[in-house]
Amino acid sequence: MTIKHVTRRGAMAASLLLLTAMLTVSCTHKKKSPAVQQGVDYSAVATPAFSADSAYRYVEEQLAFGFRTPGSKGQKECAAYLQNKMRQWCDTVIAQPFSTVLWNGQTVRGENIIASLNPEKGDRIMLCAHWDSRLWADHDPDSANWRKPIMGANDGASGVATLMEMARVMSEKRPSVGVDFIFFDVEDQGMPEWADQDYQDNTWCKGSQYWAQNPHRPYYRAIYGILLDMVGTKQPRFTKEEISRRYAPGVMDKVWRAAAALGHSSIFVDQNTDAILDDHLYVNQIANIPTIDIVQNDVDCSFFPLWHTVGDNLEAVDGKTMKTVADVVMKTIYGDYGN
Repeated sequence: MTIKHVTRRGAMAASLLLLTAMLTVSCTHKKKSPAVQQGVDYSAVATPAFSADSAYRYVEEQLAFGFRTPGSKGQKECAAYLQNKMRQWCDTVIAQPFSTVLWNGQTVRGENIIASLNPEKGDRIMLCAHWDSRLWADHDPDSANWRKPIMGANDGASGVATLMEMARVMSEKRPSVGVDFIFFDVEDQGMPEWADQDYQDNTWCKGSQYWAQNPHRPYYRAIYGILLDMVGTKQPRFTKEEISRRYAPGVMDKVWRAAAALGHSSIFVDQNTDAILDDHLYVNQIANIPTIDIVQNDVDCSFFPLWHTVGDNLEAVDGKTMKTVADVVMKTIYGDYGN
């Protein structure tokens, strides 16, 4: 998870202004977001049965590989695990290796993973999350931990696990549209807070930046995309963040309407909040796919309390929250593209 609520740090105020300017200019050329289906009764839409226990187990299995940081044994082994699991449910799985340079000049290897249902269909929905864990616990209350890696149970593994379980159940009851599950690598290796350098936005989200410029299929298009980030916290709260509103307002309205129909208005809160630097920025700006970010946003404009700390372990995750998010997303998809 990237440095997102940049207004929390005075040193990043200029970065927020730059990001806002980028949004203002680029939005005049953005693709029109899909229209909201006002007539859909989302509460009545039939969807596959998502298992919270299964999703929780997928988090546990990812963490069993240890840190999924660039160049680590855990990165290599977890990449193979994700590909093998997705092959059980999806029609095609593509590994997209890439090389990138971190904020400190270090060159690392990453690997995006793309798994597809109904690859023959031209109309497609894109669902994504990042699967790497952060190299530095730079938000930990103990400064002795600032240069230690984190497990990334919620910030990383929860979004991937949610998509894994969705792939499993959606493969058994397929929508009438193609679905691409994309796991981005090297998302969470941006400049740490202790770095003695000027802050740079583009040090984050390396995998999505690469994919947006080099899609897994030539001329790849999707009707819309949904990014999941930190969707396993025990006290979930998702708001309408600015980049999602600007690039994909119709998608956001549909998802929030589906959440309300399921009785989750206290979780999917009808509140406009500041821009968050996440993978959806580059999917929107470069790939031109209207994409929203379902991401934890606490009342105090921070993320969950264990964000970028060594405490982001299995105990930080609740399968019920992942189920809530998955049910809302599937209601949205099947509301438009159910059989």
